[in-house]
Amino acid sequence: MLVLVAGLLLGGANKELSEFDSVKSMSPLFIKFDNIAGTEDLVLNAKQYKNSSGESFSVSQLQYFVSNIKLRRTDGKEYAIKEDDSYFLIQENNPATHLLKLKVPAGDYKQLTFVLGVDSLRNTMNISKRTGVLDPASSMDNGMYWSWNSGYIFFKMEGESSAAPADPTGSHKFRYHIGGFGGYSAPTINNIKTISLDLVKSGIVKPRINKKATISVRADILKAFNATTNLSIATHSSVMFSEFSVNIANNYSKMFTLHRTEN
Repeated sequence: MLVLVAGLLLGGANKELSEFDSVKSMSPLFIKFDNIAGTEDLVLNAKQYKNSSGESFSVSQLQYFVSNIKLRRTDGKEYAIKEDDSYFLIQENNPATHLLKLKVPAGDYKQLTFVLGVDSLRNTMNISKRTGVLDPASSMDNGMYWSWNSGYIFFKMEGESSAAPADPTGSHKFRYHIGGFGGYSAPTINNIKTISLDLVKSGIVKPRINKKATISVRADILKAFNATTNLSIATHSSVMFSEFSVNIANNYSKMFTLHRTEN
């Protein structure tokens, strides 16, 4: 009798798990990224913004990788987007990249989690497993792959500021190219960041088979300058694979906030 009860319980658990992962119950979910600077919309090459050091600057380029997307239901179950379909490159100059179109099991979701960057496993996979935005060829075209360092740039922001030293052409440019997945054969800088957003305050997300849901996320670039460590353009106008990059990564991990949810 005990064996029969155990079997029935196990069967029920398997059925619930099967339903949760069933392709038949997959529903559309959109995640929209809106890049801002404080209370203003981010506009490339046109607007001046001011960081916490009082330095005025404009932005000419903003790009970052979003990956390893997971959603947690109100019952505690977590659904991870299939790994091969879970890598996106957000490019401010390409609005089409701001909207991620996903498929998730129908349900009520209370938390969104994603990685800012590209995980160490994918960084070191065979090139045949790195397609789409992760294709090193295309990533070098858009400047998001270090061929000399064999790794992806997770976050890139470039622009101009009078606080930056003048280059040979007389331009005052700054650039922040932040990457580092922890190293392959020896430990190195690890700037992979995991961001979790609570959806409850804005409203549980309820994707259904015939009805999409949307999560709108804001990324405030001013936080890249001062969320945990003050970043002065005058002092650090160019940061790439250096120890200080860890500070910028800690800053940009705080850029993201939930704006609203729609069902």
